Amino acid sequence: MKKGKIVVVDDEKMFTSALSVLFRVEEFNDGHFFNSPTEALEFLKENKPDLVISDFMMPDMNGLEFLTEVNKLYPDVSKILLTGYADKENAIRAINEVGLYRYIEKPWKDNDLIIDIKNGIERSYLMSQLRQKIDELEVAKKELEKYSHHLEELVEERTADLKQSNAKLEGLFNYCADGILIINEDGLIEQVNPACENMIGHINTKIVNSSIDDFLFSKKTFISKELHNLEENDLMLREFCIRNPFANSEIPVEVSFARINPDEEYKRFVGVIRDVTEQKKADRLRDDFIATLTHDLRTPLLAAIQTLKFFLDGALGELTEQQKLLLSTMYKSNEDLLGLVNALLEVYKYDADKLVLTKTTFNIYDLVQQVYDELLPLAKSKNIDFTLETELKDTEILADRSELRRVICNLCGNAINYTQDSGKVTIMMKTDDDDFIFTVADNGSGIPQEDIPNMFQRFSQGTTKKRSTGTGLGLYLSRQIIESHGGKIWLESVLNKGSEFSFLLTDVVKHKSLVK
Repeated sequence: MKKGKIVVVDDEKMFTSALSVLFRVEEFNDGHFFNSPTEALEFLKENKPDLVISDFMMPDMNGLEFLTEVNKLYPDVSKILLTGYADKENAIRAINEVGLYRYIEKPWKDNDLIIDIKNGIERSYLMSQLRQKIDELEVAKKELEKYSHHLEELVEERTADLKQSNAKLEGLFNYCADGILIINEDGLIEQVNPACENMIGHINTKIVNSSIDDFLFSKKTFISKELHNLEENDLMLREFCIRNPFANSEIPVEVSFARINPDEEYKRFVGVIRDVTEQKKADRLRDDFIATLTHDLRTPLLAAIQTLKFFLDGALGELTEQQKLLLSTMYKSNEDLLGLVNALLEVYKYDADKLVLTKTTFNIYDLVQQVYDELLPLAKSKNIDFTLETELKDTEILADRSELRRVICNLCGNAINYTQDSGKVTIMMKTDDDDFIFTVADNGSGIPQEDIPNMFQRFSQGTTKKRSTGTGLGLYLSRQIIESHGGKIWLESVLNKGSEFSFLLTDVVKHKSLVK
């Protein structure tokens, strides 16, 4: 096994020191450790590595930005991103944008990390060899044109080199632990490796010429449709399940697809399938622990809130102003904590698919009017022009009323909270055939374009310009609720002009009537 040059970047010196000790134990003697991404880049300009490991959260430059610069210098070198649980989507984005070899969630097991490091170095070595062979073939092509009279002799020489390269690639294909398959633009499978056969539960002859959608499935999409949008040099990562008829089970997998031929007339794609069963089990155990913990916290919190309310109501006698202030602060803090606990429980239910929507037919205008009336005092306290503009009056829709009310309250409440005094917030709603569209617009400070994709992510708190004091779960939960209805939620914003939050529910309108 080749032991190459490894560059590690993390702003925490304790982490780099610990990893340095681990490297010495594993006899990785060419490790270079940096606590500054900038210093690491200066080193990399003069020294080509075999593997780069970077933390995601760093003050001067985050891991995605750092690895993007590294990719410009050494596109074939393997790169590993260390992430926290909440940064998983950023890691997936790094795979699509940077060509990341692997992302590893903290905390990790040392044995797993060492295996990934060894595989990453070996991959860099093989990619370097492959690139070298490709360059050699280009040189050979020019030589063939120049020395046509030696064509037969040169072809035999280069063919031997090519066979050797193909043998290496064939070894990677046949003995890779991850499943590998080749698909054409019609979604038909042309070739699979043994690991893929084991995952699917069929032999090669029963898989080839079958549709990829017969084996990989998702609630949201068919992979054969998405592949048509994949361009050359693009990488697409998706989560799917595999139906294994012999094991009578569904295996959760992560699949990365890339286009492998430049032919515009007929495209082909390679897919790498990674079994994430154990990772999903660990995620479920972690989520179940959080759910159990938050659920058990509710009872003592409710008891504390009720006791404080008992004191504040004067049931045990009059309180001094100082006592009232102290107890009121405790009461508000406990209520905030209870709100966080309830939000975590709701997020868990949606993530674990344990919440069943209770859909009924109800008047959407009455629901929005009720939310508007509840939030109007808050708007008046900030002197905000808060209006409800709609032509809908007796429109009825089929949806989960309580969950939809949660979304509308969150969107309207955020608009009021983040709009300056004397500002303007407007609620609008309309129908398009059987579709319902809701929008709340404000004339606040707006949101930078680079922050918009993150606003509906879990634990997202404000923007890079300004952070909120909330839990960062409100918009994430709103997205989960709308998508559970089969709808879509989005944000449009212009700096210093304001923002519009909207959601669309399709095929839900059951009765429409307009105000005359």
